[in-house]
Amino acid sequence: MEKTLYAKNEAEMASLAKKLVTAGLAKLGLVTLGGMLGAGKTTLVKEILRALGYQGAVKSPTFTLAEPYQFGQYSIMHLDLYRLEDPQEIEFMGYRDWFSGNKLVLVEWPEKAPGFLPDPDLNVMIQIQENRRQILLESGTNAGNLLLEQLIT
Repeated sequence: MEKTLYAKNEAEMASLAKKLVTAGLAKLGLVTLGGMLGAGKTTLVKEILRALGYQGAVKSPTFTLAEPYQFGQYSIMHLDLYRLEDPQEIEFMGYRDWFSGNKLVLVEWPEKAPGFLPDPDLNVMIQIQENRRQILLESGTNAGNLLLEQLIT
């Protein structure tokens, strides 16, 4: 199942994040985010965290590769695999632990770790168009299908 949405600015990206959270995003296990540099992947993650009620600073994990967030009832791992030199590096980072328990794992640049990540519940592809972002949401599991069915557009 797929849905395509659009955002012209950060406020509209925040609105999309709120819709995803309302539809049940926090119940998913893995959400992958794709798109070229500067497309808005980290911005969307930041807005998702805000929509869930996170009040602290949201750092891009471009250099650390992983940023964990524990707040309220949520356990969220934000990964940015852009700087991964070898897909096997993810093995040394303890990636199997990321998918245990009730964690939401948000992964930017998942294509850098082929064969290591499970199928995503939701894949988000962000493309820059002339004056807006096109956000393609594609479910990969039944949980992802349910989220897209619940999504209020």
